[in-house]
Amino acid sequence: MPTTTWGMLLMQTVQTLQSTKNDLINQLQQQPIIFVGGKGGVGKTTTAASIAVSLANLGRKTLIISTDPAHSLGDALKIKLTAQIHHISEHLSAVELDPTDIVDKHFQQVEKTIRGYANPEMLTKIAEFLRLSKSAPGAQEAAMLEAMCHYLVQAVEEYDHVVFDTAPTGHTLRLLMLPEMMGAWTDGLLAQQRRQAKLKSAARHLGDTNSHTHSHKDGQLNNPFAKAPSDRWSQAVEVLEKRKQLFRQAGQKLHDPKQTGIVLVMIPEMLSLQETQRACQQLKEADMPCSAIVVNQVIQQQQSDDFWQQRANRQAQILAQIEQSFADYPRYYVPLKAEDIRGVEELAGFLNS
Repeated sequence: MPTTTWGMLLMQTVQTLQSTKNDLINQLQQQPIIFVGGKGGVGKTTTAASIAVSLANLGRKTLIISTDPAHSLGDALKIKLTAQIHHISEHLSAVELDPTDIVDKHFQQVEKTIRGYANPEMLTKIAEFLRLSKSAPGAQEAAMLEAMCHYLVQAVEEYDHVVFDTAPTGHTLRLLMLPEMMGAWTDGLLAQQRRQAKLKSAARHLGDTNSHTHSHKDGQLNNPFAKAPSDRWSQAVEVLEKRKQLFRQAGQKLHDPKQTGIVLVMIPEMLSLQETQRACQQLKEADMPCSAIVVNQVIQQQQSDDFWQQRANRQAQILAQIEQSFADYPRYYVPLKAEDIRGVEELAGFLNS
């Protein structure tokens, strides 16, 4: 296709951007939960922060949460963030989830639950096992997932919008799909433990030759006020049931397009295009279709420098592929900026420039 045709296409794209610059925010106003994902280095955090700031400026009470271990949300907002919710303005709050802290708290809760029904002589070995498990593959993701699910279920009751600035695409997809997997795993664990409890109960019944005795084998009397093993196990089951309910509620929200919007950010380069194509397909297969695509760092077609003119021509070709590949998705184009976008005021204009 001749360069002039590419140039005409790019001009049409920019005109579309200028005429619909507020459409993304208008679209997302209808969805209380917003995930922003994409390949690393494409402007994902800047886009997420701009969406949150724009919604807050409309008077929508908004919380933006960074789940990316390489935190840059605080840098984008020019505010030091921690694992505690920081109130930036009347309608805007932000938090950076700390994976290490979340894993520690997660395993503390697990150990507390196990202590309720494990044999005392096993506690030392259990504590050592859990300490080593913190470094196991998937441990951090599972702990982060549970924290995210709490925000999904609880924060939406307090905020009009909860915006998640997620890790690069692969991590985002796994986190979005984990609630169903974890719910199924919990179901299996509960079913297995119930079967074991029935077998143990039957074994105790068959082996009880004197149902009227209340003595141990060593002749000591049982403590009638001690908590029975079945009671301790029922507490553990209660914890698992609550966790199962949390994952179920989170999964229902994620699969409801009226509640959850997934925005993928990309740049007009081949690797970013291919990764976004795969992400859209995987989300579609998981029944969580992408809500919108933001194409960042679009270069103006007319350049005075030969190098930048070649880059613009190359971008125009990829933009044509973007238009063809993502014809079924709303697309929003953001021009390449001369400077970094940092601070609430600059972020407010990022999607509108």
